[in-house]
Amino acid sequence: MTNSDLQQSDIDVREQVNELADAASRAQRDLAHATTDVKNSLLVAIADALDTRADEIAGANALDMEQAFDEGLSEGKLDRLKFDVPRIAASAQDMRKVASLPDPVGQVVRGFETTNGLRIQQVRVPMGVIGMIYEARPNVTVDVISLCIKSGNAAILRGGHEAARTNAATLAIVKDTLKELGFDGALIGSVDQFGRAGATAMMEARGHIDLLVPRGSARLIKSVVENSKVPVIETGAGNVHIYVDESADLDKAIPIIINSKTQRVGTCNSAEKLIVHRSIAEQFLPKVAQALAQAQVVLHADEISYRIIKDADIEDIQLLQADDADWGIEYLALEMGVLVVDSVDEAIEHINEYSTHHTESILSQDYSNIEWFTQGIDSAVVMVNASTRFTDGGVFGFGAELGISTQKLHARGPMGLIEMTTTKWVAYGNGQVRA
Repeated sequence: MTNSDLQQSDIDVREQVNELADAASRAQRDLAHATTDVKNSLLVAIADALDTRADEIAGANALDMEQAFDEGLSEGKLDRLKFDVPRIAASAQDMRKVASLPDPVGQVVRGFETTNGLRIQQVRVPMGVIGMIYEARPNVTVDVISLCIKSGNAAILRGGHEAARTNAATLAIVKDTLKELGFDGALIGSVDQFGRAGATAMMEARGHIDLLVPRGSARLIKSVVENSKVPVIETGAGNVHIYVDESADLDKAIPIIINSKTQRVGTCNSAEKLIVHRSIAEQFLPKVAQALAQAQVVLHADEISYRIIKDADIEDIQLLQADDADWGIEYLALEMGVLVVDSVDEAIEHINEYSTHHTESILSQDYSNIEWFTQGIDSAVVMVNASTRFTDGGVFGFGAELGISTQKLHARGPMGLIEMTTTKWVAYGNGQVRA
């Protein structure tokens, strides 16, 4: 194929993606007029269809899993890719949860009346067409559809080649249900058939797609943020930290750390770094290292923690000396960096330098240090004496989430229904004219 042919092919893909987005926009206008009851009924119907036809999705996912394993996908990514019948059922139940939540569309944010009687209100309205680019996460397909329908938005999806069969099976069921209930199937579109060119076309679809949300690896997110002509909400990779303060309840600290690191290693809210105050390091590090060793976690330790842990002579421990590169890595695996600091200020400084501004946790019984930490940390979520795994739209009561925003404009933290709306001003008059 010549360069001219490649250029023409890219043009063809862009045109087709723009057409998909425009069709989604037309379908979204009809959805925007739907009542809350109609949207809720549609979500429940889709959830029921997912449960009824779960074997179709699970069968497609088994093929995706087999291919991904053969291609050497990491353990964490394989876990994200897995979408078996129990996980499909959980996603369907999350969709029903979204249906039960208050509808943000039409909510009055604020309002007032001017001296001449003009009544002005700021109300929530849908974004329009939301584009989602994500990797090997088929549950995200269901989450996005749930949130988009309830918030009155259309969606264009690029779910990545690893989950292509799974996503296609899910979307087929969704589109069948939309049509059965009288909605345009174009409301939820996919560009997976175009491969990477489809993702590129989405990034260039300004005027066709209203908002683009990347969710996946740091590399994917960086590429979308730097290259997109469409407005982007940046969801972050999770270089997540736990700081164990000198006043921490050490008996409670170990279960929190183990849960944060090992409960699901492939998620962006799993802990990647453990920071320990020097005054408790000799006492605490051998105990927590032994627990992490039993969980088969590889430790990348700084000079002080390496000496303490090595001297403890822990059976079957996998201990490495950390280098500067370790502090910025999101492992997404059974690996964890360990660092000893002299103060809460040093912990804050280190975290703010190396964090991806996703989630951090402090384990402490000192109220002053807790407040200092929560105020000083520049991340979307700060946990106090709790696992980092709680940073999740479902846990926060959102039913599902579009992603965890690590930026500061429009949305920050788990994004639910409200974060998928914008606002407009409506002014009600009775013949007023401006002098």
